[in-house]
Amino acid sequence: MTVVNCPTCAAKVEWTAANKYRPFCSDRCKQIDLGAWAEEKYTIPAADPLDDPLDDESKPQHPAQH
Repeated sequence: MTVVNCPTCAAKVEWTAANKYRPFCSDRCKQIDLGAWAEEKYTIPAADPLDDPLDDESKPQHPAQH
């Protein structure tokens, strides 16, 4: 049997069909996570396109003038 940590409270949760809240330990933890998602607390930081380091690498390098 697989055991995972509840994403909200870190309690040990059995990953079985009998646990209707999996991966959460309870409906309460599931609702807390849903609320955080609805309030946009889960975000992925975006890089500013003007500061993208890959752009610097793709620009042609000019030879140094002597």
